[in-house]
Amino acid sequence: MCGCGCGTCSSKKPVMLNESLAPKEILSEGLKYHLDNARPLTEHVYRAGSENYFNLWAEARALYSRNIIEVQGDDLAVLTETDLGHTAIVEGVKVPLDFPIELTEAEINEEEKKKIGKPMRSSSGGKAYKVYVRDPKTKKIKTVRFGSGGLRAKINNPKARQAFAKRHDCANKKDKTKASYWSCRLPRYAKLLGLKSNFSGFW
Repeated sequence: MCGCGCGTCSSKKPVMLNESLAPKEILSEGLKYHLDNARPLTEHVYRAGSENYFNLWAEARALYSRNIIEVQGDDLAVLTETDLGHTAIVEGVKVPLDFPIELTEAEINEEEKKKIGKPMRSSSGGKAYKVYVRDPKTKKIKTVRFGSGGLRAKINNPKARQAFAKRHDCANKKDKTKASYWSCRLPRYAKLLGLKSNFSGFW
């Protein structure tokens, strides 16, 4: 039975190679490591946000689309639900898609200036993260802001994560253009919070 709350755990290796379609030699060193050590791609060998990090996701995406590799659980969700590994140009700057970025204090203050005259949270309680996503309906890139610093304290607590997932109906949050989608899936990006490793499943 699944003990993490994701409902997708199984005894199968997280990454498997279809050697009838391609030899192992075509894989990068990073992907070989995940394959040899039965390590999910969401438990990345590279620093989250590094060039190698995005390149590995792009490689996995290309191989998965050709049925050369098989993935499951959170890895499958990332490859089928998100654009992680792809980039886009936003206001003249190349940015990674579907990758949460922590907001600086200056960015939070700038957002508050844009909202003068409108109800808003104070900077101390402002959204802590933003992510660039491609809206599947309009095909345009939009910025989604979500989360708060308070999540740091609870992310290591399995009971707190499961309670959050149940309370916010995370299993039915499918729209990645909404803050709730990213808040529910924040454990995938736990390393961005300075934690040792990412977690499977929802909050």
